[in-house]
Amino acid sequence: MILPSGFSYVDDPRIIHSVDYASSHNFIDRPIAGYTRKCCILSHEALKALVAVQDELDTYQKGYVLKLFDCYRPKTAVADFEQWSQDPQDLKEKAHYYPDFEKPELFKIGYIGSVSSHSRGSTVDLTIAVRDLKDPAQYTELDMGTPFDFFGEKSNTGSTNVSAIAQKNRCLLKGLMEKNGFENLPLEWWHYTLVNEPFPDTYFDFPVQ
Repeated sequence: MILPSGFSYVDDPRIIHSVDYASSHNFIDRPIAGYTRKCCILSHEALKALVAVQDELDTYQKGYVLKLFDCYRPKTAVADFEQWSQDPQDLKEKAHYYPDFEKPELFKIGYIGSVSSHSRGSTVDLTIAVRDLKDPAQYTELDMGTPFDFFGEKSNTGSTNVSAIAQKNRCLLKGLMEKNGFENLPLEWWHYTLVNEPFPDTYFDFPVQ
């Protein structure tokens, strides 16, 4: 697909693409509207900064790599989240992702929004993983205390209700991301937005494909 001006696919071979919203491995338990394949798209500026983070990981510890859960997110996907929230019968993943909240609360607190910074193209959800040096196709995520998209206090970046190791790993990720121009959303340890994003007032709706 030809992307709009200012956007690129994340094609650095060191970086792992999870892209959970293109699969059933997410809090809705199905592929999300607007995602047709597992790929990550970012603004040129956000991609350049992300690669700089990976460069630093290379020098920090051999085998440490970024794993991307989500990057650019079309408005269609955000609308799909909102429509899902209005179905009180669909609670398939409640126990795993939002055990302490009802769906409407996820919006009130800010875990999910009717608009998303992801749609501006410079926000990324990510973690750090460690590749097996003997078999690079295999990897293990660093312990961050909760899974991606766990909606609860333990996912707050500064939470002390996770292990000391998880707190240390969150600090590592946060330090590297902030050093390279990203700002964390305190509610979610995985969520970062480029401070000097190129499209601060534009929400895009081209598909992830």
